[in-house]
Formats: sequence, C-alpha cells, structure tokens
Amino acid sequence: MAADAPTSAAASVIASRPSILRRLVALDTALSLRVHSFCRPVPRPLLKALEISGDGRFWFPIPVALLPLSSASGVAYSLFLGLLLGSLLDLLLVGLIKHLVRRPRPVYNKGMSLTFAVDHWSFPSGHSSRVFFIAAFLRLSSASLRRVLLFDGPIAPARRWIEDYYDGELAELLVWIVSTWSVATSTSRVLLGRHFVLDVIAGAFLGVLEALLVLYFLHL
Repeated sequence: MAADAPTSAAASVIASRPSILRRLVALDTALSLRVHSFCRPVPRPLLKALEISGDGRFWFPIPVALLPLSSASGVAYSLFLGLLLGSLLDLLLVGLIKHLVRRPRPVYNKGMSLTFAVDHWSFPSGHSSRVFFIAAFLRLSSASLRRVLLFDGPIAPARRWIEDYYDGELAELLVWIVSTWSVATSTSRVLLGRHFVLDVIAGAFLGVLEALLVLYFLHL
C-alpha cells in the first residue's frame, strides 16, 4: 500500500493539471479580451455596419431572388445556385457545431440585438463562416464569374467604365473587394466582443471548406 502512495499522488497531480484543450481555451479567452480592449478606439458604428453586412438575413435572400432571373444563363444560374446551397450548408453546419460544442459567448459581449442574442453559443462564428464561404466561392469560381460579368447586358457600360478606371478586370476587382470585406467582417466579431479569436478562425476554415464542397458537387 505504501508503494502505491507515490503513484496515486503522481496520478492526482497529473489529473489536476489543466488539459491542453483547457489551456488553449484560456489562452484564446485572454487573447480575445486583449484584442477587444486594445481596439476599442475603432468606431463602433463601422463594426456594427460590418456585422449587418455579414448577416444571413441580408445575404440569404440575394441568391433566392436572383436565381430565377438567371435561368437564361447557365453559368450565372450555377453561381447563384452555389451561393444558395452554400448558405444552406453553412446554416446547417454552424448550427450543428454550436449545439455540440456549446461554448458561451464572451462575457463582455454587449449590445446584441434580440435576433442575434437568441444564438447563445459562440463556436464557430457564423458570420466568419458565411463571409469566407462567399469570398472563397467567388475566388475559386472566378472563371465563371468572369464569364457572367463579360455578358453584354445592362451592366456592360458600367463594367467597361470600371475596368477602364481600374485598369483591370471587374471580376478580379470584385473578388478582391469581397475578400477584404470577409477579413474585416470576421475581425469585427472579436472587436465587438461577439466571438473569441478561435471562433473566428474556425468559422473561416469552415467557410472555405463549404466553398470547396459546393464547387466539387457543382463542377464549376
């Protein structure tokens, strides 16, 4: 029995040590609070505007409305269908993962609207997964996007004016703008106190994965 005492003591010490996951969560929590506090001078209306711009209620109706209008063009139809399917997939996966992980939002998360506040769980960031899906989908399907924008339709004069001013292709400019917006919107989730850093990183990776899956099945 005496010989077993040191072994039992060692086992209890090992058991009392924080696990790697707990250490990671603690580090993430501390880092997120530091970033949130350091960036408080960033205008809150700007952060709120980014929050609204990445809201699913804003983006989900767009492919739904444009899908019937694009039926005459197979490429445009495939693009809008991909955006719609990706939005549905994102809604399903984010909801499932949040339900399984159940990580509470930061305690300093203030000023969420009633609609946002219904979602109590933080991991992963739905805004980040959504905007990174859109950005990755457009970038990976840039050839199809270029064909849609080159169509000689109502936007042709505006497209030519933009390309002359920008000295480049409209599709390239659009992908760059959306990519920048996706990074800014994801960053704003930490600055607003809505999410932790790891929530945003996980959401971004999830969005890229969703884009790859949608493109694989649509063969764009």
